[in-house]
Formats: sequence, structure tokens, C-alpha cells
Amino acid sequence: MKIIMSGLEHRLAPIGLREQLSFTKAQTMDMDRIIKTYPGVSGCVLISTCNRTELYLSCTEDVEPSRLLCQAANAEYEPYRDAFITCEAELAVEHLMHVAAGLRSRIWGEDQIISQVKGAISLAREAGTTDSVLETLFRSAVSAGKEIRSRVHLTAIPTSAASMAVELLAQKLGSLDGKQAVVIGNGEMGRLSAELLFQAGCHVRVTLRTYRHGETIVPPGCGVIAYDERFDHMDGTDILISATTSPHYTVTMEQLSQLSAPPTVLVDLAIPRDIEPEVGKMQGISLYNIDDLGDCVEDRTVPAEVTQIIKTHLDQFYRWLNYKDCMSSMGGLKQAIIDRILTTKELEDGLSEAEIVELSVRKAVDLLMGGMAECITADTLGKCEKKIRAHTTGRQVIS
Repeated sequence: MKIIMSGLEHRLAPIGLREQLSFTKAQTMDMDRIIKTYPGVSGCVLISTCNRTELYLSCTEDVEPSRLLCQAANAEYEPYRDAFITCEAELAVEHLMHVAAGLRSRIWGEDQIISQVKGAISLAREAGTTDSVLETLFRSAVSAGKEIRSRVHLTAIPTSAASMAVELLAQKLGSLDGKQAVVIGNGEMGRLSAELLFQAGCHVRVTLRTYRHGETIVPPGCGVIAYDERFDHMDGTDILISATTSPHYTVTMEQLSQLSAPPTVLVDLAIPRDIEPEVGKMQGISLYNIDDLGDCVEDRTVPAEVTQIIKTHLDQFYRWLNYKDCMSSMGGLKQAIIDRILTTKELEDGLSEAEIVELSVRKAVDLLMGGMAECITADTLGKCEKKIRAHTTGRQVIS
């Protein structure tokens, strides 16, 4: 079984390419199901966030995840040829560990990526496209990410796209205290944006779609407006942030031009984009998308403790994988030993049941020792004996 991944990242793929292969949760599950049907694919998990789209596969034969993803999404592959990164085996496993740790994020050490990685495996599980290899790999990566968050302080700068957006707004507008803001979207990114704007002193209103009023959580201190009435409340405000999963624009140039006093600074945190790019050409309006937030440029030297945590979880994963591979060969090994013992002449010489058991065990161990002579160690044998004796404690042992 081979582990292989292909991914689009903000470093290589501009927003125009990324948004064509960005998926909602429902679309992600559809992609998982489609890709799982392709020849050679044993399991698949698709991660889709604002800054990355990554496909992880466990395969029984050579495949190209990047091509399979484009095929499943009905997207032409050629424009993406140089935008994908592809890793196999150990490099793919290590890549996911680094992703979950926030080491490959635009915002180094970001907090949201752990829940996004965890959400991806949950969606794949619900879609029925995972297997034991990917389940264990993603569980290991999430565990590593959580341990790093709890033990190491990676960064002293904002650790989410929402916090970077608020920092940008503060730079452009000066103090945010008393500014009027509208946030379109009440998902995780929208709620965080609204909360941070309120903490910065803004008067914030958040849109809700009518049919979801009873299911959403509004950040404390923020007002609520109906999504369909967003333009009525947008007129005369200073700030607009849009962060939805809508496949369509939430704000167009035509709609905004009808306002007498449209917001002066707009930030689009969505992929695909919420705000029509032409809005940025309107006089007196500044439009920023998620790529305009830039990379955090502080020292990105990975602390030794982070490297050790990742190594520990990598070692645990490979021990599990090695054990799984060994277990898949165990049936044939057992049968080979049985066949060899059953041909032993001593079994035909009227031995007692206890003597037959003892003879069988001795010959089985001798056969195993002979087959593993080049890799067995005294330490391994000692651990094996200790394990066996622990299981026989308190039980009658034939002597």
C-alpha cells in the first residue's frame, strides 16, 4: 500500500487557480466519493481550505492525485501542472504532519488548521472513502498538531486569516475604535472576524440567513442583520468583511455602486471569492483578498521541541504501519509452520498431548528464528517473552 498526496498551496497557486478547486463540505464529500471509485485507490481524503486544497490517497498502484482531482472536478489539468506539489510515502506522511502543525500555513502556526484537518477526515469517513491507513495517519497528524499547540509557542503574531485581516484594517484606517463594520457570513471565519473587530472597538453587525436564525451563534456584542438586507445596512459603514462558502458573489460592483456611501475598505476572506474583483476598481474603495494579507515574515525556524514531537508521532505511525503489514502476512506464515510441523515424524510416534504441544512449539520457534535470523535481536526476543508471560499469568501452563 502506498501513501501519496498532491496539493495546491498559496505559494505556487494564485487565488484564481485555487478558487476553481475549492470545495464546500458537501462538494468535498462528492469529490471523495468520485475519486474513491478510480482504479488503484484504496482510500482518499480531501482537505479544502482558503489557502490549500490537498488530496491524500492510499493506493495499490501508481496514480497521480493531481490529475485525479482535476478529473473529478471536471477541471482542465494543464493550467495546474506547475501549481501542484506531490509527495509520496514518507514525504507525504511528513507533509501532513507539518500541515497539521501549522508549519506550511501562510500564517505560521495558525490555530484553525487542526480543526480543518480533523474535519477533512470526518467528511471522508462520512463519505465512506477512508481506510485504516488514512484514518491512522490523520489521527496521528491531529495528535501531533494538538501536542505542539499545547507545549510550544510558535508565534507571537496573529494566527488566523481573520486576525491578519483586522491587523490590515487597523493599518489602513488607523484606530478601529468607533468604526462601523458589516461582516457577511456566520461561519467560523465570519464569527472570528466579527469578534476581533468588536474587540478592536468597532460597531459590528453580522449577517444571518433567515432560515438559519435558530442555528447560529452570534459573537457577543455584535448586532444581527438579515442577509437579504445586507446592502441596506452596508450604506455608510467603514468596513466590510465577507467570509462565506457561497459559490456566488455576495457583493458585486453593480450592487455596491447603488449605495450612496459604500464601505471604504473591503476584505474578502472567501475561496472562491465572495466580492467581485472589479469592486476594487471603484473610486474611493480599497479591496483586499486573502492573498493580499501576505505571509507572516517572522523567523520560521522550527523549534527543536516541535521537530521532536513530530518525530515521535511519525515513529508511532510507522510502528503501527509495520505491524499492520506484518499481520497481513501472518496467515501464510502460520500455515507454513503448521504444514512443516505436520510432516514431522515424531508426531507419529505415540507422543502424549503435552509432548506434542511442546514439540510443536519448539519447532515453530526454531522455524521463526531461522527465518528472521538477520533481523531478530535479543532485546526483541526478551520483549516478546515478557509479553507472552504477562498473558499467561494466573493461567494454567502445561509443563
